[in-house]
Amino acid sequence: MEIFVSSLKAQIQFRHYLRNLSCAVVLLIAGALAASAQSSGLPSPNIQEPSNSNSEKPEFGSHEGEMRARMILKEEKKRYDEHLERAREVSQLAAQLSETYKAKQAFGSEDSKKLDRLEKLTRRIRNEAGGSETGPDVKNIPADMASAVKRVAEMADDLRKLVEKTPRHVISAAVIDHANTLIGVIQYVRNPTR
Repeated sequence: MEIFVSSLKAQIQFRHYLRNLSCAVVLLIAGALAASAQSSGLPSPNIQEPSNSNSEKPEFGSHEGEMRARMILKEEKKRYDEHLERAREVSQLAAQLSETYKAKQAFGSEDSKKLDRLEKLTRRIRNEAGGSETGPDVKNIPADMASAVKRVAEMADDLRKLVEKTPRHVISAAVIDHANTLIGVIQYVRNPTR
């Protein structure tokens, strides 16, 4: 009977040994499969020793991306410069019209063209500043034509100063309001019977 009990203990130990061995083999195979699946999806790492030469500089972005970003910045700067130039032209046209009206007390056909251009430029400035097409702001329009023309010149110069002070990426409510008021006064000067 002792032999039978010892043989039974040996069989039980052998079964435990086989079970532990089979679990270890299954875990080893599962780990190997997981590792091979991960490494096949990723490119193999290309490990290089960093060189000490100063001629090689690290690249942080592609040259195409850098050039594209530079071109976008250059285009934005160009549009801003054109915006500033429009504001300066508005101020110059208004000053010329004021001088002409002082001298002649009337506007000719050439002056009418300047008034049209002045209004178009002012609208463009307003739209570039973030404003939209609205009715002109006609508050506080002077009663006589000489005062209205003088006011156009003053407001145009103030608008130029506001545009020059406004940074490139800012939507300025002051520029929009000032441009709307200037458009109203220009329309009054063009057609005072309104």
